[in-house]
Amino acid sequence: MSVKPSDDHGVTFAAAFRVWLKIASLSFGGPAGQIAVMHRILVEEKRWISESRFLHALSYCTLLPGPEAQQLATYVGWLMHGTAGGLMAGGLFILPGVFAIMGLSVIYAGWGHVGFIAAAFFGLKAAVLAVVVDAVFRVGRRALRNTAMKAIAAAAFVAIFFFATPFPAIIIVAGVLGWLGARQGWPAFAPGGGHGGPGAIVDCESLLGETSPPHTHPSRERALRAFFTWGSVWLVPVAGVVATLGTGDVFSRIAIFFSEMALVTFGGAYAVLAYVAQEAVSTYHWVSPGEMLDGLGMAETTPGPLIMVLQFVGFMAAYRAPGALAPMASGVFGGLLATWVTFAPCFLWIFLGGPYIERLRGNKPLAGALSAITAAVVGVILNLAVWFAIHAIFRETWQVRAFGLSFDAPVFARVDPWALALAIAAAVAIFRFKRGVIHTLAGCCLAGVALYLAGLTP
Repeated sequence: MSVKPSDDHGVTFAAAFRVWLKIASLSFGGPAGQIAVMHRILVEEKRWISESRFLHALSYCTLLPGPEAQQLATYVGWLMHGTAGGLMAGGLFILPGVFAIMGLSVIYAGWGHVGFIAAAFFGLKAAVLAVVVDAVFRVGRRALRNTAMKAIAAAAFVAIFFFATPFPAIIIVAGVLGWLGARQGWPAFAPGGGHGGPGAIVDCESLLGETSPPHTHPSRERALRAFFTWGSVWLVPVAGVVATLGTGDVFSRIAIFFSEMALVTFGGAYAVLAYVAQEAVSTYHWVSPGEMLDGLGMAETTPGPLIMVLQFVGFMAAYRAPGALAPMASGVFGGLLATWVTFAPCFLWIFLGGPYIERLRGNKPLAGALSAITAAVVGVILNLAVWFAIHAIFRETWQVRAFGLSFDAPVFARVDPWALALAIAAAVAIFRFKRGVIHTLAGCCLAGVALYLAGLTP
């Protein structure tokens, strides 16, 4: 027998809809900014949930494969209003980005080589580097609270950048290390890293309270229903595409690749991008490194999850191999298919795992595993920043493949001075003058156009 969500907190579904719509409209600037917006509105202003409950949910969503900000919205919506609330919160979080990225993808595919548009994207690519570096510092300040966590981050960066170690292997090793460290009572892996005191956060009273609503209680019946319902929503369309078109078709490859990505890309949006960038560029050749940067710039400047860049990748992959369809129609279908198989699993993870994670609040070994994984993710994001820098600032790279090493090195004589100058300017704007992501990206776009008009860029 199903249990209706508790409404003891007094927040009506209609009121929640308005709040989630507001959050969706403000969800610019990548996961760190989106999580900050949710924290300000849900914890500080509305006081729906407490600080500790918010951070517990965030830790779980960071551990999951896929976009942590969208999953966090789904989780809190589920806590407040059950499955319907999770669908509303997670769905609203996605919709603005779906429309925005699709429109920009059409413009990019049809007119991306027009001088003004190409110049704007030239500026955008340079600015994205500063945004990703900023993400390294923001996540690092929270996650690298002691020497052990810094060592895990450094080891993760070396493993993935220099040796092309699979991302899932890095996350598994970090999680096991954190779990064992916390079980052994090592202070570095304890909640808070052994550093409490004046900086510790004190919970305020929340509408939801600290008790678990009836609909969050785990049961076998509820778990099986979530597994088969959301597993079908995710995989039945994939099976239909593959059965109809065969495994070699571009749509089948999109469906299979992004479904695999939904299973292995742990650690949040930037970690997902590190994996997808390598595979989509080097393995499938769907986009070039520069185009991947362009897509990331689109996602940074539009509302919705940063991971919406995957819709752009799916669009470009299908646009370039349209088969019987017109290229634009093929691109639209490819983009929507990539979006479907990227986000459908997110609802599965929340509705299936949420009840069990609620039961594990306060579990120290789990907290230790999550802390170590978050530290490893900092190294992975740094890898993404370095990878983008090499391909955006240098016009030529060479492959290093010897003694177990596997990475692209820049040809320093082939540096692009204007790309370097714009990247430095963006970094100064963000780090020195504390300018927001949108203002910084917009300024670099205008600078790219100005350089084009002056005849200084191709």
